[in-house]
Amino acid sequence: MVTDSTLPMPSDITAIKSRLWAAADKLRANMDAAEYKHLVLGLIFLKFISDAFQSKRIELTRRFGDPDDEYYLSNADAALVASELEDRDYYREANVFWVPEAARWEALRAAAKQPDIGKRIDDALAEIEAANPKLKNILDKRFARAQLPDGKLGELVDLVSTIGFGDDPGTARDVLGQVY
Repeated sequence: MVTDSTLPMPSDITAIKSRLWAAADKLRANMDAAEYKHLVLGLIFLKFISDAFQSKRIELTRRFGDPDDEYYLSNADAALVASELEDRDYYREANVFWVPEAARWEALRAAAKQPDIGKRIDDALAEIEAANPKLKNILDKRFARAQLPDGKLGELVDLVSTIGFGDDPGTARDVLGQVY
């Protein structure tokens, strides 16, 4: 998964817990705990699957350019690589959820300050469900209906953006399990 050196690594569960506590603090005065846990955990899941997806894209890009790799694309131009990166089979074989372009974390993060961020998140979750039959009717799409003061949901997106799940999908799943 894509990480920044300032983000906690999966083994640093304490840092993740502190960020989750900060997320809860952002919402605590505005809604009941039973409600904000769904918002925070929903965003954490969305960040997790987006990080896993992006990590796989980075791995595939590297493999497409490695002459010793079975995925090597000889004489591949940027258009061919871009096309191959959008082939869902590469992600399915690695048990990575397909994340449509508009639903990827960076697209949501870029729109975090927009007044319709809740609707954008709900739409992203709907797109992810449509692209991944295993998730059909499972993801909780309540972000557009959240009764939050202006800007709070965007602040939460920014805060969740600081959580990194690392490069090892197995370890990241363990961390996600502990978070839940």
